[in-house]
Amino acid sequence: MTATTTTRDEAREVLRALVGREDADFHEGQFEAIEALVDGRRRALVVQRTGWGKSAVYFVATLLLRRRGGGPTVLVSPLLALMRDQIAAARRAGVRAVAINSTNAHEWRDVIAQLDADEVDVLLVSPERLNNPSFRDEQLPDLVPRIGLLVVDEAHCISDWGHDFRPDYRRLRELIARMPDGVPVLATTATANSRVVADVAEQLGASSDAPADVLTIRGPLARTSLRLGVLRLPNAPSRLAWLINHLGDLPGSGIIYTLTVSAATDTARLLRERGYDVRAYTGQTDTDEREESEGLLKENRVKALVATSALGMGFDKPDLGFVVHLGAPSSPVSYYQQVGRAGRATASADVLLLPGAEDRDIWHYFATASMPDRERAERVLNALSASAGPMSTPALEAVVDIRRTPLELLLKVLDVDGAVARVQGGWIATGAPWDYDEERYRRIAAERVAEQRHMIEYEETSSCRMEFLQRSLDDETAAPCGRCDNCAGAWYPTGVAAEATDAATAALDRVGVAIEPRRQWPTGADRLGLPVKGRIPADEQAQEGRALARLTDLGWGGTLRDLFAADAPDAPVPPQVLTACVRVLAEWGWAQRPVAVVAMPSRSRPQLVDSLARGISEIGRLPYLGRLELVDGGPTGQPGGNSAFRLAGVWDRFDASALDVPAGPVLLVDDAVDSRWTLTVAARTLHRAGAGAVLPFALALRG
Repeated sequence: MTATTTTRDEAREVLRALVGREDADFHEGQFEAIEALVDGRRRALVVQRTGWGKSAVYFVATLLLRRRGGGPTVLVSPLLALMRDQIAAARRAGVRAVAINSTNAHEWRDVIAQLDADEVDVLLVSPERLNNPSFRDEQLPDLVPRIGLLVVDEAHCISDWGHDFRPDYRRLRELIARMPDGVPVLATTATANSRVVADVAEQLGASSDAPADVLTIRGPLARTSLRLGVLRLPNAPSRLAWLINHLGDLPGSGIIYTLTVSAATDTARLLRERGYDVRAYTGQTDTDEREESEGLLKENRVKALVATSALGMGFDKPDLGFVVHLGAPSSPVSYYQQVGRAGRATASADVLLLPGAEDRDIWHYFATASMPDRERAERVLNALSASAGPMSTPALEAVVDIRRTPLELLLKVLDVDGAVARVQGGWIATGAPWDYDEERYRRIAAERVAEQRHMIEYEETSSCRMEFLQRSLDDETAAPCGRCDNCAGAWYPTGVAAEATDAATAALDRVGVAIEPRRQWPTGADRLGLPVKGRIPADEQAQEGRALARLTDLGWGGTLRDLFAADAPDAPVPPQVLTACVRVLAEWGWAQRPVAVVAMPSRSRPQLVDSLARGISEIGRLPYLGRLELVDGGPTGQPGGNSAFRLAGVWDRFDASALDVPAGPVLLVDDAVDSRWTLTVAARTLHRAGAGAVLPFALALRG
């Protein structure tokens, strides 16, 4: 009996234990990958459709390698939801799997002890964990010589060209180069076109000597169970009305994807009010609540989760009956990845896209937010180079005037480029030469634009939709599916009842979003020469305020986006907007009615702010005191920058001495609220001028 036959028989035995079926056998390509890892100790890239069984490859290979004396498998996994599913699947197969991530720090000591005792078959880590100073400096050096198999799940994240690029994944190239010769490496993904495949294969071949040969196994990506469709409806109310009418007609339970957190929250609320058992699931949802919601969906105890892309890669519910998108993802590749959650173990699942006119604006925002900026990068490097020691992220934020989230992303990019390093106590500059790769980022930006254009083409194509998605992933087996709306006709209802439209319109016509007051001065303000630190005194704080809506809201957000567009002229507040603002004020429920109105000064929209304040004053029969005066040029009014710099930009820039400020509550009117520091300083100014309380009001809340 040959070695190959022996390995196949042994692998089949493990597979049958894994799936609990005596007749189970390998799909085409599965054993070839296992054999390459176990017998050949090779590096392999597997690109196969969702549901093909990529996890079976690495679990079977792990157990076979362990039987041969190999060390634990290190599985790099990008999402907590995915880790939870992988651990559960491993345990069902008799694979001892544990994780080290941000939510189980209390278990790390036990995990390390299990590793030391060789009681772990699979260790799951996030890519971010690889650069955690404690893990990188204390645990990883001992682990690297013992790794029996390295698995990189959702490997498209390695590539700049992947739809979900994450800088931390690029550290895997360094890890691969450090591993002993002969350690097999497996990378898996369901969403990689030829450009991504070539990029990932190159990084898998990283070696201190000659690049290793990488075996690439690509299969057909057609999902025969999926019935694809696109339904164009005129506006957000009609899309929500369609859901109200027809969500109950969709098979089983599923996922409703939205592009923003506020859209997920608003949609879930509306559907619950209409009697549907749904939950919102976003990056802002508490971890325990996310886990509970995942369980409810898997047990079919909710009709749907209304989710952002936070519920994405690897979420495993084989019988998921449908996926609906309220708004399109920014590329066909990303769309394929999300719809791949459905129909993995069912004969049929419904997939419907309801695109929106606002999609392109949202795509542009997210595409530009993730791109490094030369001037910002140089600011960070200069600050770290000038520092006598490591700087924490908050301390660095206070020096470089970059908000926390983009700063953290920029630091990751600079880290993997070798220009900075994360150490105990914060960040340091390495002194290594670093040049901004303008050509690279220009090409990536152009590719993002091309992907967005392809998504529009998917929406508009009259050809087979599944074939279109396959070709987007460079699948040479692409052929008409015979099931989508273009192949077989519209399978979904297109009508919307008037009652549902009325309900959706009423829900979207809701007004009023809380503006939470700042209660703490920002870290680092004192370093910028501001005489403040710690808690803001209660008698200088603003009260909780109100905005008409968020700019990202499905309802009034659209009207406000038009009003605040870069090319929109400054003009008096539209009557329907003023009427909606009066509704917000009527529903406010403040402890004491304001006794006067004051306007914020505005460089970009003075007519808008002044007319809004005067309109409220007239309708509410409140004296209009005028506007605060600007001092020394006034605030920049530009969004962006971190809290300390935003505060410094408006500190002592307002003067209320010309206003006859009463002792009671004052309504402070502005056009848009971003960081809230402008309102905070203005409220402090009004308090010092005699106001008993300050109630901020604005048209729009950004973000």
